[in-house]
Amino acid sequence: MATNDRVIPGFRVNRPLLTGGVALTAIGAALSAAGTVVVCAALIAAGRSWVRGLDTPPTALAQRALREAKVASAAGWEAWRAEHSSPN
Repeated sequence: MATNDRVIPGFRVNRPLLTGGVALTAIGAALSAAGTVVVCAALIAAGRSWVRGLDTPPTALAQRALREAKVASAAGWEAWRAEHSSPN
């Protein structure tokens, strides 16, 4: 008996069944990966067409939000400085 053919008492694996299971698992994993790619492609295409249909591009929205955040931050900073720089 070779070292690869060791048998654990009471535990015998049906090799053809194990091989079939491994093959089916590999096929299922490949199909799952292919399905994931198709779903991602569909979502990306839908997202691109949605962005093209917007009145205001996302970059303009982001720039406006950044400007507003800077103004709000400056106002908050000024209010904090006014409150904490005055002698109590």
